[in-house]
Amino acid sequence: MEMAPWFDEMYATGGRPSIPPEMLIRASLLQIFFTIRSERQLVERIDYDLLFRWFVGLGIDEAVWNHSTFSKNRDRLMAHQVDEKLFDTVKKQAYAKKLMSRDHFTVDGTLLDACAGIKSFKPKEEHSDDDDSRSSGENFHGEKRSNETHESTTDPEARLFRKGKGKEAKLCFMGHLLTENRNGLIVDAEASLAGTSKEWDSSISLLANQSARPGQTVGADKGYDTNEFVEGCRELRVTPHVAAKTVGSKADGRTTSTDGYLISQRKRKRVEECFGWMKAYGLMHKLRHRGIEKVDWLFRFTAAAYNITRMKTLIA
Repeated sequence: MEMAPWFDEMYATGGRPSIPPEMLIRASLLQIFFTIRSERQLVERIDYDLLFRWFVGLGIDEAVWNHSTFSKNRDRLMAHQVDEKLFDTVKKQAYAKKLMSRDHFTVDGTLLDACAGIKSFKPKEEHSDDDDSRSSGENFHGEKRSNETHESTTDPEARLFRKGKGKEAKLCFMGHLLTENRNGLIVDAEASLAGTSKEWDSSISLLANQSARPGQTVGADKGYDTNEFVEGCRELRVTPHVAAKTVGSKADGRTTSTDGYLISQRKRKRVEECFGWMKAYGLMHKLRHRGIEKVDWLFRFTAAAYNITRMKTLIA
């Protein structure tokens, strides 16, 4: 197995014997594949389900570890960047099977509901009066709140953000995907703090991580029809196939009139299938972890799980 050398580095050198990291990774994949809401329920399922035991690598009489093991060992997996290594390993297999394109991509972003309630969004210490302490049940109606003056007491890194006009503002992070247009597989993924410019900045970063090839294109919706994104793509020598705005579009008319542009606009909608699966099945609809580091780790890990399920369909 390609990841075996990395697993050897993760074993504890002293103290009690550590749980094999490959078992934790397999169990985490099962949690995503079968949409199991908590580690406690996952451990219970492994305890009585022989299929789960076989996949994880436990014998029929072996004791299942405590559910708290996941929380205690997640930092160990994060320190060794298991999410990136698993994602890259799956992607290499997809390239070997010629399931992924290296030339034509799509970018998009989505909001990830933070593991924090709106009532936890309170004034920062430097903006709050010492004499005016708020109770959890106080009405915030009519009060102006912003990320500059307020923060969540539950997850300080969550940001108050709304996706568009008429949409409710909520505490969230953002997830960004770069997909290829041949089969809709995920080429790269990352999470970021919520913010309008984060969509463009993260997308440019994901594109910059790819090997440069002549003739590369990237499709995107109207939200990416901005000077920052279009110019960033051109600096990378990637042709931006963004959906053109009716007024003030940055898309070149010579580009929007090509057949390749029309194909990119048709293919770019497949990225929504990735987001839909990751939220509906991959437990990303409502985050269960706090802090951008853990959210980014889990988002990329879930993207790798999506590619595994998608490749199973394509190869079969």
